[in-house]
Amino acid sequence: MSNPLLQAFFVGRAVAEVINERFEVALTDALSELGKFDAEAREQLRQFTEEVTQRANRAAEAANAGQATTSSQDPVDLQANIDELRAEIALLRNELQRYRSSSV
Repeated sequence: MSNPLLQAFFVGRAVAEVINERFEVALTDALSELGKFDAEAREQLRQFTEEVTQRANRAAEAANAGQATTSSQDPVDLQANIDELRAEIALLRNELQRYRSSSV
């Protein structure tokens, strides 16, 4: 065997080892970032769900309290309630679209 041929073999082997190590590091980093993104997305979804549930509960309590107090007062303005509900639905749609666009 000639010395340059042996030298080329060891250089090729070293190149392969370095490429393999760098690929492992890059893959590990990418998987780590993906895991972090997934955890953050799940946490944001949990917080969003919790906030929606709390608001819905508050609205239900307010509606129940409003029904109890309005029965002895003037009748409820149905059109005003419908307009308020439509506005809330529009806000929820907007928040949902914003959440979806930030998740993608």
